[in-house]
Amino acid sequence: MNTHQTTSLLLSLAAIVLLARLLGALARRLGQPAVIGEVLAGIALGPTLFHGAVSDALFPETVRPLLGALAAVGIAVFMFIVGLEWDAAMIRGSGSLAATVSFSSILLPFGLGMLLALYLLDDYGTDDKTGFMLFMGIAMSITAFPVLARILADRRMTRTPLGVVALACASIDDVLAWTLLAAVVAISGPAGSEQWRILLAVPYLLGMVFIVRPLLRRLAARRPVLRLTPTVFACILAGLLLSAAATEWVGLHYIFGAFLFGAILPRTGTERLRAEVHERLGQMTGTLLLPVFFLVAGLKVDLSELDGGGLGALALILLVAVGGKFTGAFVTARLNRMPARQSAALATLMNTRGLTELIVLNVGLQLGLLGQNLYSLMVVMAVLTTAMTGPLLNWLLGRVKGGDLTEAPDTERTAGAVGTAA
Repeated sequence: MNTHQTTSLLLSLAAIVLLARLLGALARRLGQPAVIGEVLAGIALGPTLFHGAVSDALFPETVRPLLGALAAVGIAVFMFIVGLEWDAAMIRGSGSLAATVSFSSILLPFGLGMLLALYLLDDYGTDDKTGFMLFMGIAMSITAFPVLARILADRRMTRTPLGVVALACASIDDVLAWTLLAAVVAISGPAGSEQWRILLAVPYLLGMVFIVRPLLRRLAARRPVLRLTPTVFACILAGLLLSAAATEWVGLHYIFGAFLFGAILPRTGTERLRAEVHERLGQMTGTLLLPVFFLVAGLKVDLSELDGGGLGALALILLVAVGGKFTGAFVTARLNRMPARQSAALATLMNTRGLTELIVLNVGLQLGLLGQNLYSLMVVMAVLTTAMTGPLLNWLLGRVKGGDLTEAPDTERTAGAVGTAA
């Protein structure tokens, strides 16, 4: 890097951090998750406004590869934190309600997404038609566990029956969605002489779950009080980066390795350690690295030439995304005898997509499964479906005024399962 590149990079980072913080705070004041403002900051700095004049001035071509590298590190750390927060006990404690709602809220939008892909093939399709259809199905099925958890925390609903079920549903959704995406990446990944590496994904997964995880448990059991010393922190960072590098090398995306390493870390007796890891990594990632990712994602969004046909496609995308997710979750919740108001609130929460959707869309763009125009429309869908969650919850459950806003589901089985998970 020469002096000009270094100066440009530092100025770019300062602009990204300040604008993301400003718009994130504005979004919070408007009752929205901060991620909405941060995503809009990325889009505002992209080519959508002023035909790219702002982005070209602030982020010259020589700096963009460096920003892309920082964004990749940020997403790897974020996915590790998602895996760190993922808890199978939450799924076991929620009974059959969470499982059935999760499967239906994945399958219906997945099927509708594939049908929509057939309709969009002529205008937005890629050479890999099968991969395009599968990817569109996955993109319609995403629920953002971290954003959903934050919304529930802000509304003081985390330990209410509805909140516990919603977290369990989103947790199952995460695993199902990442599994489906990994399969699509494996199928649609770049062909070549090194494609055989994808066969190593299965033994790698088995080794992490049945060898590395028990070893980490034994190490944790030997130390009654685990502290986040510099050595421990360095080992965790190295493990996350090595796991991400391994899945990238075998032909999957690095996000899967980062998520997997977070998911296999021991849960019992390591609560304080995991909280400290989350705090240290979360602050830097949320303040610097994720805003860089939003900027990199926003630079790929161009709505400046959106016409009537694009607006029609966007309307269809929103109809399938919202309708498929809401209907799948609502109908199944009602079949489990959850009250109508709570069923609607649960279905609304399952429509939250946020940052998780952006990560998935960027994977699709990297693999060539999404074109630039459709990517832009899908980013708008991700923002709108996340932004509508808060107002809809206020309408269904009322604004937060203290105390619980929800009532327990009216079946003993559901209430018992929720009580165990909470």
